[in-house]
Formats: sequence, structure tokens, C-alpha cells
Amino acid sequence: MIGVAMGWILAFANPLKPLEHALRAVLDWLHGTVGLPWAWSIVVLTVLIRILIVPLAVKQIRSMQNLQRYAPQLKELQKKYAHDKAKQREELMKFYSEHKINPAASCLPMLPQLPIFFSLYYVLKNFADDAKVPALAAQLGDLHWLGIFKITEKASSGWGPVLLVLYATSQVASVWLMSATADKTQRYIMTFLPVVFIAVIVNFPQGLVIYWVTTNLWTTGQGLITRRLIPKTAAPLKKTSRAPGKAQPAIAAAPSKPKSSTAKPASKTSTPRATSGGSSAGPRKVKRKKQNPPKK
Repeated sequence: MIGVAMGWILAFANPLKPLEHALRAVLDWLHGTVGLPWAWSIVVLTVLIRILIVPLAVKQIRSMQNLQRYAPQLKELQKKYAHDKAKQREELMKFYSEHKINPAASCLPMLPQLPIFFSLYYVLKNFADDAKVPALAAQLGDLHWLGIFKITEKASSGWGPVLLVLYATSQVASVWLMSATADKTQRYIMTFLPVVFIAVIVNFPQGLVIYWVTTNLWTTGQGLITRRLIPKTAAPLKKTSRAPGKAQPAIAAAPSKPKSSTAKPASKTSTPRATSGGSSAGPRKVKRKKQNPPKK
């Protein structure tokens, strides 16, 4: 009973502890049973997590497509109630409810990843602590990846900056792809945020950066594939009073009225008027001379 009570107390004190044990169990299985190195076990663990949250990613892309579809109407509402923020929020919420749009769906894939990220951080921290003990270090084995990266060292040491470059590049690509429906200002801000985050990530273990790079690459590939599989809904046509442009088909002209039968016929000897290009408006009639009958 005391052990169970202590377990509940520790779980309450650190709510990520059960998730940390679950991640460590999966890594131990991939390393010990499957036979993968620790770094590749982190890569496979990341792929498994991303597969589990695919439904959330699909909802995210559908929501982004809906926002893109109704972007003109949303901008009109924002302009109409620009001086009344409360009314603007009210009208936007009505519009979202009427057209079944969930703006928060774009953040759904991030919700489960945050606790996983911090739990993996503690797992790698325990790896670093165990590596300091000779007996535990022998059980862990080699913590290097590709012979140059060590998953327990900081990203600022050794070849870690190479991982930081990979992180920044993959993060910019994934953000630029997934924020295609945002305005230019938001896209530029979200593009430069990964570069700012490098100052924080530089103190994380290299194994955690490997997890982040794998996540970004998965997000980029998933975005490219899912956008092709999910059909895009055409935006509703807006009524406008403006005249049709050149690209629109011209309206067919009304059929001309038939000429009256009482119209004066053209003279046989009259010559048709020539056009500006020098050609006649109709076939030219040649007047033939009458031939005299032969004398007897």
C-alpha cells in the first residue's frame, strides 16, 4: 500500500512520469529486442507517434482548406467591424459555426507532441545520468549516431551544430508548407521563429534535436501527400455588379432582324462600295457587252 501511495504521489508531482516510463519502455524494446541503435530507436519512435496522430493532422489540413476557401468573406467581416472588436469576434464566431470551421484545429497535432517532447527530454537526461555510472553505462551501450552525434550531449557540442542546421531548414520548410493559408506577415513571422528558437534548442540533447528533425521531415512529407489526397473545395462565387472582364465569355448577340421584303433592291449597274482595306463588300458584277448578230 505504501508503495502504491508513493507511486501516486510521484505521479501527481510529475504528471509526465507515466509518459516518460512509456517512452523509455518503447525505446528499450526497439533497442534491446529489435536491435536498433538508440538514435535510430528515437527516429522510429517519432514515426510511430506521428502515425498515431495522423487523424489530427487530417483535421488540421481540412481546417486550413476551409479557412482558405472563406478567406475573402472573413476579410470582409474584419473590415466591416474593424472599429468594434467585440462585434467582430461575435460575427466571426457565427461565421465559423455556420460554415463548420474550427480555427483551433490547426493546433491539434501540437497538443500531444508537447508532453512527448518534454518526456523524451527527461528520458535522455536519465540516459546522461546513467552514462556516468560505469555499470549502467555498460548496459546502455553506444549512444552515438552515425559515429559523430551523441544523443546525450548538448546540441552545441561536437557535430551538434549540423543537427541545428537540419532542424532550422526542416522547420522552415514544414512551417512554410502548413501555413500556406496565413497572410504574408504571419508566414514570415512563423518562418523566422525557428531561427530564434535555436538559442534555446542549442542547450537540448542531440537526441531531442533528432526527434525534432524527424518530426519536421514527417510534417513536410505528410503535408505534400495529404494535400493531394484530400480534394480541395472550390470557393463560393461572389456576386458582383461589375461588368465581366475580358476573360469571361461574352454574351451572345441577339439575332439580327430579317430584312423586309419591301426593301429596295440594289441596282444592277451599281458598283459595290469598297472597304477600307481595298476589297469590295460583295462580289463584283461584270457588265457584258451585247454581241451583234452576224450579217447574212
